[in-house]
Amino acid sequence: MLDIKLLRKDPTAIEIKLKTKDSSVNLAPLLALDEKIRHLTLEAEQIQAKRNALSKEIGERKRTGTDATELLQDVAGLGSQVSQLNHERTELEKELTHGLGCLPNIPAEGIKVSPDPKENVCIKTWGEKKEFDFAFKNHVELNEKLGLFDFKRAAKTSGSGWPAYCGLGARLEWALINFMIDIHIENGFEFWLPPHLIRPETMFASAQLPKFESQLFKLKDDDYPLYLIPTSETVLNGLHIDEIFSAEELPKRYAAYTPCFRREAGAAGSQERGLIRMHQFNKVEMFAFTLPEQSEAMFQQMIQSAEEILQGLNLHYRNMLLVTGDMSFAAQKTVDIEVWLPGQNRYYEVSSISDCGDFQARRSLTRYRRKEDKPELVHTLNGSGLATSRLMVALLENNQRPDGSIEIPLVLHKYLNGVKELCPPS
Repeated sequence: MLDIKLLRKDPTAIEIKLKTKDSSVNLAPLLALDEKIRHLTLEAEQIQAKRNALSKEIGERKRTGTDATELLQDVAGLGSQVSQLNHERTELEKELTHGLGCLPNIPAEGIKVSPDPKENVCIKTWGEKKEFDFAFKNHVELNEKLGLFDFKRAAKTSGSGWPAYCGLGARLEWALINFMIDIHIENGFEFWLPPHLIRPETMFASAQLPKFESQLFKLKDDDYPLYLIPTSETVLNGLHIDEIFSAEELPKRYAAYTPCFRREAGAAGSQERGLIRMHQFNKVEMFAFTLPEQSEAMFQQMIQSAEEILQGLNLHYRNMLLVTGDMSFAAQKTVDIEVWLPGQNRYYEVSSISDCGDFQARRSLTRYRRKEDKPELVHTLNGSGLATSRLMVALLENNQRPDGSIEIPLVLHKYLNGVKELCPPS
């Protein structure tokens, strides 16, 4: 969330920057709310000061035995006015907080201004696109004989858009997850298995609410309002709500495995069948709390940790620095890592790594203190490390052979008890 003081200081310049991410941004109503809140606060303080003075005079009259009945009535009336003003201010403050909560983060300096994702900037490529000398298949076609996942039976239980892995498909998925966890632990990230359901205020703290309410799954229980996590970023960010780190404790680097739940699969096109876009997918997430001066180095470390996984799997990918209009809501800078999927004839994101500055920390009140200095907001960063569903697609499609078998990358063999290939039944 943005600091209202920043909006007051130069609203025109801030609005111009925010419109590069969301053209509908209009700061005027929020600034008017803020002005009204400050006016109510001043008015309440003036009345309270008058009330305090009368109370002091009442005390003096009582001490000297002078009648104070009229003053007591005045004090009671002023108290009612203060209570009414405070109530009105509280309601307006809720409205202001909601409005501020709908504003995106300000893009960092140097980020290309554009609403068009086609203008994202490629800053790195690794490996080469796989060339085939036979008629290759997409992962859905390969699965017809391999039987790694079952969409029809999953649809029976949950509807379309929910995957069910089985047999060697389930084992390969689990191997990928364990391989990624091991890489991140080796790179200094502390491993967590966090809850999969979290409270609305925790969702707000990570900037999922109120903006993305319609994209979230939640429990239909008035007595127990909880959301299914769309990413473990939400719960990792919430672990230190309203805490103060010492500067020496930072950076804190976490990695977590969870399934993720998102209401986004309904609009999938014909090329996005199978595992490309699902309501539920597995992901290993990286998250960090840093001092402001540490955030850029951490950003690069997260990118390198994600890249190490793809390089270990020998998958061709590219790193894209996103333009303002394609960045996530909470990010001030984002790099997407996209892997090549032959069956879709295009690149797909398998990791999105973002520096959020103090945007989330202001919502969660996560701070740090340098010795005896006043507490300041930490910076937070997050990154997929990686999402497995499209990674599974990449492994199957890039490692297929003419007979429909799949070569399993060497780094996964130890997680599969020596299984080195997937073969259709003869």
